[in-house]
Amino acid sequence: MLRTNLGQRIPEGMRDLLPEEITIQERLEAEILTLFRQWSYQKVSTPTLEFTACVQPDLEQDDSLYKFFDREGRILAMRPELTTPIARLVSTRMRGAALPLRLCYGADVYRNTSVRHREFRQVGVELVGSAQELADAEVIALAVEAIAGLGLKNYQFNLGHMGIFSGLMLEAGVDEGIQAKLEEALARKDMVGVESWVRQSGLPGRVQELLMRLPHFHGGEEILDEVLEWSARPAIREAVESLRRIYKYLSDFGIQENVSLDLGIMRGFSYYTGAVFEGYVAGMGFPVVEGGRYDTLYSDFGVPQPATGFAIHLGNLLEQFPLLPTESADVLVYGSDETKIIRECQTLRAKGKRVEMALGVVDNEVAHNMALQKRIPEVHCVE
Repeated sequence: MLRTNLGQRIPEGMRDLLPEEITIQERLEAEILTLFRQWSYQKVSTPTLEFTACVQPDLEQDDSLYKFFDREGRILAMRPELTTPIARLVSTRMRGAALPLRLCYGADVYRNTSVRHREFRQVGVELVGSAQELADAEVIALAVEAIAGLGLKNYQFNLGHMGIFSGLMLEAGVDEGIQAKLEEALARKDMVGVESWVRQSGLPGRVQELLMRLPHFHGGEEILDEVLEWSARPAIREAVESLRRIYKYLSDFGIQENVSLDLGIMRGFSYYTGAVFEGYVAGMGFPVVEGGRYDTLYSDFGVPQPATGFAIHLGNLLEQFPLLPTESADVLVYGSDETKIIRECQTLRAKGKRVEMALGVVDNEVAHNMALQKRIPEVHCVE
């Protein structure tokens, strides 16, 4: 039966990957995971489908889940990210494991949003069980090295802290609803939305001015001293001093020059509580690396643990690398006796050769033309 027009298309936001694109993606992922292992991170895997009871609570205000019913009538969702499923895994099958845990992954995630890609590949790490700023610095340094290791030259990381924004909100007594809208607009870098909600907030003029400055407040360590002049509230001071310690560690790791402080960073998931960061590559108007500290998420699973981590949006990086011809077979085997052809192919494969077998009986001219078209360097005729 001939497929309809819809049957010949793919859902919006999904994409097919050609052999050349798969080759690049697999190479990049292998290089990054090798680096993760060098830093003592161990790979884990979680299901594509989770119960919404696991992933839903963080997305209630912006329901971007792909949902399904199982045969028992329970609601399932395709995972929108890996941090929460790994928190579930650690809190169940890995409960009682020696801390800190260093875990990594490479997997597809799915978000039913209006963005360009709704299915994309992520590789990332989770460092579970340490509240030290050194843990934050480690994952930031690892993220920088991962991007640098791919050969990308023009990249920049920005580092902020959720405690500065939340401290301002606490001091000003901002309504939770307005705070959520402000945080959402800041996370999207929607300056029109930020200004609109600030003007509607009824906050004192000084607080409104500070909130309007946040998205543009970035630079080196000197900006932290200015932040301390904003307020004496402990939450803000603690956030500033935490950032200062992390930034010093980044110098020890030798990557501080690649990281700027940016107090306007807000993460799109509500579980972030401390230092947050983003990584950008020239020519791409959205972060290719996102991460930060989330010290309350594990409490939702009954096993309170501090944690930090990041994800690299690998699928979005593919366009930064030229498409190259895929590796061809080493040898094309053809001839007039199909049984002998099969046996010769199996013998060569046992020796580690990549072998393409001509299907059916072909003559010399056809075999050589086939090898030329497929860039197979060697042609082997079986008599």
